[in-house]
Amino acid sequence: MRTSLDINVNGLLLLLCGVNLAGTLGYKPVIIVHGLFDGPKQFLMMSRLIQEAHPGTNVSVIDLYDNMASLKPLWVQVQGFKKLLYPIMQEAENGIHLICFSQGGLICRGLLSTLPDHNVQSFISLSSPQAGQYGDTDILKMFFPHYLKARVFHVCYSSVGQKWSICNFWNDPHQRERFLKSSNYLALLNGERPHREITEWRKNFLRINKLVLIGGPDDGVITPWESSHFGFYDINETIVEMKNQEWYGRDSFGLKTLHARGDLAVFVLSGVKHSYWHSNETVFRDCIEEWLT
Repeated sequence: MRTSLDINVNGLLLLLCGVNLAGTLGYKPVIIVHGLFDGPKQFLMMSRLIQEAHPGTNVSVIDLYDNMASLKPLWVQVQGFKKLLYPIMQEAENGIHLICFSQGGLICRGLLSTLPDHNVQSFISLSSPQAGQYGDTDILKMFFPHYLKARVFHVCYSSVGQKWSICNFWNDPHQRERFLKSSNYLALLNGERPHREITEWRKNFLRINKLVLIGGPDDGVITPWESSHFGFYDINETIVEMKNQEWYGRDSFGLKTLHARGDLAVFVLSGVKHSYWHSNETVFRDCIEEWLT
């Protein structure tokens, strides 16, 4: 025989469980897009940190174009990632968060620019060459062992070179005209080369609620490291910060608008090497966690 005390206790337990469940369901899904030569296994730590901070969060590390397949052209990768991300977006009534590492940050920009009905709340760009790449790094030497950075444009600014992802964001400050003519990805995303979709892409990109840019001087791969904050070299290889970039002044893809409305957050962390951004607990606690609610 059940007493009123049993009923009240059970009811209280159900209420407490309901509150806990509601809190869990309140966290938006998180989608992680990996970088060059990466795959899901590199993001086990990041997934664990998210779950510890926000238990019950649906975290998806997209298993696509892993390792050597990450060299495929970025527009090809955008289309592939779009097919896997879109169903997750449609099921998330309150939107999703994107964490995009290194080259993945450029893939995510392609997604956000070309998806007119995306529901991304926070786009977290984690050490990504948003303004391009120009440097004699180990990765460059791996693929172009006989070339210094000053000569890579001969390959990258050709129809063959543009079939490699790394060439899609190679930005030689000494070859400006060649970049604008040949780059079929970064120059289009930044609105540096006019195209008929530029207004629509800007509108789509501005659907995000927050853009978070994370990078630092000890990265060792992103060159210049300020590219992770939309800064880049001028012809003298002097850094021109984001606010002084021509496309920022023209607001060609919406960055200036995001900044003006208070929806741009910039983080600089020293002492973090490129391959450790996604497994560094300090990076997560100080730069990422607060945006994943």
